[in-house]
Amino acid sequence: MKNRFLCVILTALFSISVLSLTAQNKADRVLGKWLNEDGDAHVEITKSGETFSGRLVWLKFPIDDETGKPKLDKKNPDDALKTRPVMGLEMLSGFTYDSDDDEWNDGNIYDPKSGKTYSCYMAFDKDGKLKIRGYIGISLIGRTTYWTAVK
Repeated sequence: MKNRFLCVILTALFSISVLSLTAQNKADRVLGKWLNEDGDAHVEITKSGETFSGRLVWLKFPIDDETGKPKLDKKNPDDALKTRPVMGLEMLSGFTYDSDDDEWNDGNIYDPKSGKTYSCYMAFDKDGKLKIRGYIGISLIGRTTYWTAVK
């Protein structure tokens, strides 16, 4: 009787740890470098604790045509941020993984081309592309773009 109880407890603990690792692996699928839909930027998604974020790590055209210098965040509505470089800029922030919906949500995406920040969620489509949905208010009103993994 005692051995049977111990066996049940050990099986339950093992199952919980396997499920936890599986959920963790699914959450971490988003990590790495991604090519945006326009093909002109790579964003590297990283994780700190349970939060995911992404920075611009490559630009097809990193030099501003007008100045001949690295591109700056000129469209940012905050005047104090207009002189920061676009390269290395955090574009994605605050995402957490929702295992029930298999998506990363409650995040924000900053678009340096427009200077606007949107609420955002991310999920994989059936082809393995990363679906990025930026929106204002509710996700029905927004724009979707698809990113591909950089090999």
